[in-house]
Amino acid sequence: MIVLRSVDTMRRACRAAQREGKALGLVPTMGALHEGHLSLVRRAMAECGAVAVSIFVNPTQFAAGEDFDVYPRVFEQDCALLEAEGVDLVFAPSVAAMYPAGSTETFVEVPEIGARLDGVSRPGHFRGVATVVAKLLNITGADRAYFGQKDAAQVAVLQAMVRDLNFATEMIVCPTVRDDSGLALSSRNRRLATEDREAALVLHRALDAANELLLAGETDAMALRGAMLATLADDQRIAVDYAEVVDAMTLQRLSDASGGALIAVAAKVGSTRLIDNVIAEAVPHESLA
Repeated sequence: MIVLRSVDTMRRACRAAQREGKALGLVPTMGALHEGHLSLVRRAMAECGAVAVSIFVNPTQFAAGEDFDVYPRVFEQDCALLEAEGVDLVFAPSVAAMYPAGSTETFVEVPEIGARLDGVSRPGHFRGVATVVAKLLNITGADRAYFGQKDAAQVAVLQAMVRDLNFATEMIVCPTVRDDSGLALSSRNRRLATEDREAALVLHRALDAANELLLAGETDAMALRGAMLATLADDQRIAVDYAEVVDAMTLQRLSDASGGALIAVAAKVGSTRLIDNVIAEAVPHESLA
């Protein structure tokens, strides 16, 4: 496994792998790796001849007062995990390498989709995400890039960006990985105190409540939201950001979920903001007879 720090050396290493006829898979991360990330790595390893993982805590997707400074950074531990998986390349640039001082004026924005869900409470967040992923795709020229369904709003933004800007990279979206309790794995989970981790389980219960209602035949999105909010209200340690039923591609709020929906929630547990979601499908009417 080779660790690369500069844009030019990473680009050359990726091109060298592709000249050998290898499809290149990219797994973009901010480090603090867990089994969710490793599931993406394993999928990439199974489908590509060479795999690159980026580790970069991207400052442009954090607003003032957010957790950029305390975001977990465990680079040596991350590298050990990736080497054990057989990853070929690790790209770990500095902020200065990705955003040279005085010369960064260009940003990528998907304004409508990026202003929904997390984009409401985190203005500018998805502009930072789209910009850094566009840079990573440009640097690596990856044939495939792997993302987790847990970050469903990010996925919708990036799918639109890849489509609209004609990137040749294929986006692969992989299922959310959960621990035995149902909590979606997240790098931020390591900041949860024991009592906060217990409280965080209500996010998954809220999604289950809405999904079960939909499977029972209730397609009114307001009723599904109500089921989520009622479940979330059971724990006063939770500060709800949003509980929404939206179209998975556009993130627009739905009034009727008979065609399926992205059911999504975001909340603060203590000082830690967590997100979760499920892609839900309604039962066909004839199955309800």
